[in-house]
Amino acid sequence: MAFANDKRPRLKLPIPSRDLSLFTRNFCTRGAPLPLPLPPLSTERQIPQPLPLLLPDPPQGPAENTTSDVLLEDLERVGILGSGSSGKVYKVRHRRSGKIYALKCIQEKHEPSLGKQIMKEMQILRGASGSRFVVQCYGIYERGGEILFVLEYMDAGTLADVRKKYERISEEYLAEISRQVLTGLNYLHKKKIVHRDIKPSNLLLNRKQEVKIADFGVSTVLANTMAQCNSFVGTCAYMSPERFNPDGNGGNYDGYSADIWSLGLTLLECFIGRFPCLKEGEKPDWPTLMCAICLGDPPSPPADATPYFRSFIKVCLQKDPLRRPTAEQLLRHPFLIQYENQDCKLARLLEGVRI
Repeated sequence: MAFANDKRPRLKLPIPSRDLSLFTRNFCTRGAPLPLPLPPLSTERQIPQPLPLLLPDPPQGPAENTTSDVLLEDLERVGILGSGSSGKVYKVRHRRSGKIYALKCIQEKHEPSLGKQIMKEMQILRGASGSRFVVQCYGIYERGGEILFVLEYMDAGTLADVRKKYERISEEYLAEISRQVLTGLNYLHKKKIVHRDIKPSNLLLNRKQEVKIADFGVSTVLANTMAQCNSFVGTCAYMSPERFNPDGNGGNYDGYSADIWSLGLTLLECFIGRFPCLKEGEKPDWPTLMCAICLGDPPSPPADATPYFRSFIKVCLQKDPLRRPTAEQLLRHPFLIQYENQDCKLARLLEGVRI
């Protein structure tokens, strides 16, 4: 700088100043560029503000559980329902009403990728509260670095819990479970929401004989019907062939039909009593699963299954995603229609299931 000033003694560089009127004028004018931000006027350390409370939008449609805000101060923990790498789920009771909820707690120390996943779940929970076939959300909070979801409590556990009690689940029950899950998927898909992790542990049941879709931690809201969600997330055992190998399908990935594959695989597992893509005792590691799902023939029900059930599973597990029916089309499949006038009591299936 000394050398430059000797050569150009009259050189004066103006220091830019904050002109708030310029910001206001440009902000209100469509298409006008905003000025570049300047450093803060104060040199004091900036303290980040806590994440504001996010509450779900009011439910639209025939949801049975209309929500009012549930405050964390009104909840007391009763027990723990489950835990994972990212947090825990507690059974909690509302002190004044006595109503039971599930409190999902995302732990304070999490990776940035998990933070993005959490924000996705927040967005989806707020937009998916209009169907009684989707687990309802009553509030989302941030406290002490933890993110907490106040969720509907499903008192019969998951389909995985039912699987532990019964070696095989009969077609009559699977038809009723399928009808409710497909109704929920049809609702989500029409809202451009792809679940991407349909499996027994993410299908919840209650003593009112309701089946609901839960855990949107890996879901994606598609911006439009042509948008893709090619990110590699979810449980690989229930992933469709085109998710394992997108290039093998011309690079095309339809998340909606991938949900249908996962549902078909889940139902077949419940019917035969084991994971259908592998032989008994075979280790479900990544290479084995990829070879079985991408290179092997799609699994099919055994000979003792009815023709309608065999047909239902076959169309769900077609390797070409373009040939799989939509959730709305599957609701009209003969496998489901044959039980329409029959009173299927899921309560009998849930007898003795404890969580």
